[in-house]
Amino acid sequence: MPEWLHERGIGETRAALIDRDGILEARVLLDGVLAAGTIVAARLTSIGRGGRNALARADDGTEILLPSRPAGISEGASLAIEISREAITAVERWKRPLGRLTDEAPRAAPMPGREARPGELAAAGWDDLVEQAQSGSVLFDGGSLSLFATPAMTLIDVDGALAPEELAVAGARAAARAIRRLGLGGSIGIDLPTVAGKAARAAAAEAVDGALGGIRFERTAVNGFGFLQLVRPRRHASLLELALDRPAFAARQLLRRAEQRHGRATLVAAPAVIRLLEAQPDWLDRLAQRRGGPVDLRSDPSLAIWAGHAED
Repeated sequence: MPEWLHERGIGETRAALIDRDGILEARVLLDGVLAAGTIVAARLTSIGRGGRNALARADDGTEILLPSRPAGISEGASLAIEISREAITAVERWKRPLGRLTDEAPRAAPMPGREARPGELAAAGWDDLVEQAQSGSVLFDGGSLSLFATPAMTLIDVDGALAPEELAVAGARAAARAIRRLGLGGSIGIDLPTVAGKAARAAAAEAVDGALGGIRFERTAVNGFGFLQLVRPRRHASLLELALDRPAFAARQLLRRAEQRHGRATLVAAPAVIRLLEAQPDWLDRLAQRRGGPVDLRSDPSLAIWAGHAED
């Protein structure tokens, strides 16, 4: 049976649904972000217009958008809000968290599953998943996917050397698996090779359905140009979107690798990554505590953004 595991890192908490074939689904929650499912105490700061888009401010200062105006509640009133979608700022920096009114008491969002044992997520293929998010590229037998996160939608382009009908089905299946593994939500477009005949297009659509079985989504048929669009609930940023903030994503991955060893360390990385780490002394303090030794930094302009490493 697939099992959810979570791992509390430095700057982020990682979670993955794992079975014998590896990671089926994954997500990353950044420190300081109100997780979907969190209930917070807040104060209504604006009732919005036309019954929509009211604003509230949580006790920690986070501004929360309420798509529906709270009936019978005036500005300045105290209320409890459940976070229905986390802040998603990598693609749209203005995108505030969404919330809805609740009668429940404030609480943190529960983490899925059990806490992972040291190295358990890595053994399941976490490094490969991170590399896919960083590169926006996923390989499958006979082809590859190129993924692009935009404000309007996430686009997935399928390419390969297989015959068009075979590539359409294999690419559709691989795209659906990548959607789940990388935590993609919202509007998603899959550009498949153009194939002749309704049967071939239907087979590609059925491959999507099979790979996303049991997952809530809606989709169109594959049109004559090989394009299929689907929509999934969007409760948090995908790994692909988080990787767009390249220095921060690279810094957190460097910390994740570094905390697996013990003793003194020097983190060597591209200047943008080092500057970000210098601005996060609490991250370095936590790494030093976990390693049991001091942590130094060294900037190396010759390194690519993802090529940081720890020298023991």
